[in-house]
Amino acid sequence: MGIEIERKYLIASAGWRDLVTATQLLRQGYLTAGSGVTVRVRTVDDRLGYITIKSGGSALARAEFEYEVPIADARQMLGYVRGAQIEKLRHLLDLPDGDWVVDEFQGRHAGLLIAEVELESPTRKLDLPDWLGDEVTGDPQYYNSSLAMLVGGEI
Repeated sequence: MGIEIERKYLIASAGWRDLVTATQLLRQGYLTAGSGVTVRVRTVDDRLGYITIKSGGSALARAEFEYEVPIADARQMLGYVRGAQIEKLRHLLDLPDGDWVVDEFQGRHAGLLIAEVELESPTRKLDLPDWLGDEVTGDPQYYNSSLAMLVGGEI
């Protein structure tokens, strides 16, 4: 069992763009969400497929099980999702203090930018970049599973 320890932030300025080392196109949806458990299917650059099960846990840390699946299976499973599919560009960043990414949402949520950092410990102190905005860790409206269920697309 893996434990995901993650903090999320809105973006206040474009300073992060100079730190991008790679970009991936993610398409994902939720086969189930609620009752403290989500089951997500995701494709990466339409070449790799994953299925992920996450527990409710705390806002900062929760159990996560992620498995690679054949891309054809992942594409088919995306047809079974509840709500809408989410499409986003995931920008990998070169920063200390953990694995940082910025998700740049496309489609219904175009314009939404969320930075995430995965940590080894929930008590890890971070030197936060000045381009970060408000922390939204634990705010359900910024969970990807919540965004997938939004009718209008705007938060």
